[in-house]
Amino acid sequence: MSHKRLGIAAAIIALVLIIGFAFSVPHTRDVVHTPLASSETESIPPVKLHDTFKKGVHTITGTIEAPNACTTATASATLTGDASSTQSILVAIDMPKNTDVCLQLPTTANFSVTISAPAQTPITATVNDSIATTSVL
Repeated sequence: MSHKRLGIAAAIIALVLIIGFAFSVPHTRDVVHTPLASSETESIPPVKLHDTFKKGVHTITGTIEAPNACTTATASATLTGDASSTQSILVAIDMPKNTDVCLQLPTTANFSVTISAPAQTPITATVNDSIATTSVL
């Protein structure tokens, strides 16, 4: 007789656990779905630049905050405008999205470019073809 009571008690406990689990698990209809942010709405990180001028050549080094350590930043410099008008140096930084598995901790990415230009030429920067805020040190 005690085996019958033990079986009934085990069945009741199992039933209570199953019902409790069913009510405690969130259902898909209860979760609010938010759309993922598009790449157009992502903010452009500020760029820190350091310009060294020697013998007609600018050596521009800089840092930018990357979303993770797996993201690489490559830069190129071009001289915009013509000699008769205002010239400026454009530092184009390419920082493609990394789709690999990587720890999502912001990190600093470094870059360096050189270009021949007059001494007091202003410098602007773009990140993935979008104008970035710069601070020239």
